[in-house]
Amino acid sequence: MAKRKIGVWLVGAWGGVATTVVVGLCALRKGLTETNGLVSALPPFAALDLVGWDELVIGGHEIRETTFAAEAQVLLEKSHVFSAATLSAIASQLAKFDKNVRPGTLVNVGSKIDSLAGPAAAKTRKETAAQAVNRLAKDISEFKTREKVERVIVVNVSSTEPPPPDEIRTWGWAEIQRSLQAKAASPIPASTLYAIAAMQAGCPFVNFTPSIGSDLPGLYEYALAQQVVHAGRDGKTGETLMKAVLAPMFAARNLKVMSWVGHNIFGNLDGKVLDDPVNKANKVKSKDHLLTEILGYKPQSLVSIEYIESLGDWKTAWDHIHFQGFLGTPMVLQFIWQGCDSLLAAPLVIDLIRLTEREARRGKAGVMSHLASFFKSPMGSDEPTFAYQFQQLMQWVETVAKE
Repeated sequence: MAKRKIGVWLVGAWGGVATTVVVGLCALRKGLTETNGLVSALPPFAALDLVGWDELVIGGHEIRETTFAAEAQVLLEKSHVFSAATLSAIASQLAKFDKNVRPGTLVNVGSKIDSLAGPAAAKTRKETAAQAVNRLAKDISEFKTREKVERVIVVNVSSTEPPPPDEIRTWGWAEIQRSLQAKAASPIPASTLYAIAAMQAGCPFVNFTPSIGSDLPGLYEYALAQQVVHAGRDGKTGETLMKAVLAPMFAARNLKVMSWVGHNIFGNLDGKVLDDPVNKANKVKSKDHLLTEILGYKPQSLVSIEYIESLGDWKTAWDHIHFQGFLGTPMVLQFIWQGCDSLLAAPLVIDLIRLTEREARRGKAGVMSHLASFFKSPMGSDEPTFAYQFQQLMQWVETVAKE
C-alpha cells in the first residue's frame, strides 16, 4: 500500500506537550520507543488502517521563539524525560519540522500569555481578529500545499487562556461573523480564532486545552458548513481521569461522598501560566464539574493548582475523599498521582490525531462525540463516566472496522 502523507498543525508548537508529541513521533518512526500510553496502539484499533508514524508531517503556530530541540533539551535537563541518545538520533528531523512553525496570534490571549511573545509574534499585535483568522488560515493552507499532504489535522495544545466573555457563549455563526467584521475590537478569544482558521482552511480541529476553542454554537454550525470534524476539550490525563474512574464506584456502591479535595502542583510553562488567577479559573472549572455529573449531587469540593517551579514537567496531585458508609460512619480514601505532564498528554494527542484523521477520511463532519474519553469537558457528550465513554469509543471502532 502506498504511503499517505498527512499534516499535523500544532497550536503552541514549541510548548512542552507539542514538543513531546513531535519527539515521540520521531522516536516511534525510528523504532526507538514502544507504544506505551497510546490507546490507538491497542489490538482492536489495528483493523482501522490508522495513519502511521512515518506518514505525518509537523507544522504549527507558536508565539515564543525557540526550537523543538531546545525545548526537548529543557525537558531532558529539568525533568529527565528523554534520553540524550534519542534526541541526538532525531535531531535532523526536529530541525526539519522547525521550518514549518509560524507566528501565532496574540489577539485576546490575555496578559499572561502575551508576556511570553517573541519578536515575530509581537509584530502581529496590531492585527484585528479577522486579520488574524485570515493569516492563520493562510499559514495552514500554504503548509498543506508546500508539504503536499492529503489533509491537515489542527490540534490546540497551547497554554490555557482566560475565560471568554459570557456574551459569546451563545453566539451563532452569523453573530461570530458580525463580530469579526465589525470596526470595534472583537471579544472572540484566540483559541476560537485558531478553530475558525482551521475550519476556514478546510481542516479538522481538536482542542486539547480548557480554552473554549470550537465549543460554541457558531463553530458547531461552521464545522458542518465546512464539512469538517472537530472535538475537545481539555485532555483528561491525570487527576480528573482518576475522578472519572473512582466517582462511579462510590455512586454504584451508594457511598455518599461528603467532600473531595484535590491539590495539584507542577512547574512547567503551563503551570506558570495557570499561576495567573484569571487563566487558572478556566482550568479549575474544567476539573471540578465532573463529580456533580457522576454522583447526581454536589459534595463539598476544592481543586487547587499551584505553580512550583522546581518540579519542572512533573506534577503531583493529592486527593482526599471523605465519604459516608453504612450507619453513617465516615471513611476516607486518599490517593497520590505523580506523573510527567507532557508525557501523559502527548500519547493522547497522537491518538486524537490518528482517530480524527480516520474520521475525516470517512467523510464525516461535526463533533466527534465518540472521543469523549480523552477529555475532561467532552463536546457532544453528556456521559461523564470514563468506562462508558470508552465503550462509546470501542463501538465506533467496531463500526469503522466493519466498513
